[in-house]
Amino acid sequence: MKNLKGILLPALIVVAWEVFAIYVGKPTVIPRLESIIAVLLNPTMTLLGTGTIIDNSIISITRVLTGFLVAFAVAVPMGIMMGYYRPINDIFDTFIELLRPIPPLAWVPLTLAWFGVGDVSIIFIIFIGAFFPILINTVAGVKEVPKILIEASKTLGCTGANVLKKVIIPAASPSILTGLRVGAGIAWMCVVAAEMLPGSDSGLGYLIMYAYSLSRMDIIVAAMIVIGIIGIVLDRGLRYIENKKFKWKSMVK
Repeated sequence: MKNLKGILLPALIVVAWEVFAIYVGKPTVIPRLESIIAVLLNPTMTLLGTGTIIDNSIISITRVLTGFLVAFAVAVPMGIMMGYYRPINDIFDTFIELLRPIPPLAWVPLTLAWFGVGDVSIIFIIFIGAFFPILINTVAGVKEVPKILIEASKTLGCTGANVLKKVIIPAASPSILTGLRVGAGIAWMCVVAAEMLPGSDSGLGYLIMYAYSLSRMDIIVAAMIVIGIIGIVLDRGLRYIENKKFKWKSMVK
């Protein structure tokens, strides 16, 4: 029953889309479902000389994973240090809060000046988008670790790195994973937006913009559906890990 409710709204939107497309009768404005489905059912077909939809998806996913993993490698250790050591937090907190509200795409002009047009610029934008959610959630998770757990571990002989390894990091892991989920979603949005910028020549974002220039709305909508599907898979994968590894979190609540 729950699954049926989940598909009810998408089904209604699909029906309304098809009715409106027939009424308008202009594929360059709103394409029919059959043309969109034809693109989706032929993922190995070369589209407008830009490669297949699979090729462009793999390029976008590779860029996202690269930027996301770099953000993870920097943000998690930094967040743990900021959350656990007050002097480090005092040094970085104001600076982080100054940069955090800046949208990732606002960095584009500087990024292009620093790295030029290409994958490095796109990956940097992804890094910026994923970095702050991961960092903020890591800091919050470490700060929310009950002091009694830390004191108890010290009483039992844990010191320094052992406290971080055996108490702080395990207790903060659910919050860190929440940051990873948010960061992954933002990273995926950033890559599509960055690929739409001048100079990009591959990826789903580029495919959408190139299809727009040729009024191929069927390809645009098909690419948007693929983007949504990949985004869901990324989020559900991280959610699965969260539910699998941190069942105790729901028990505590």
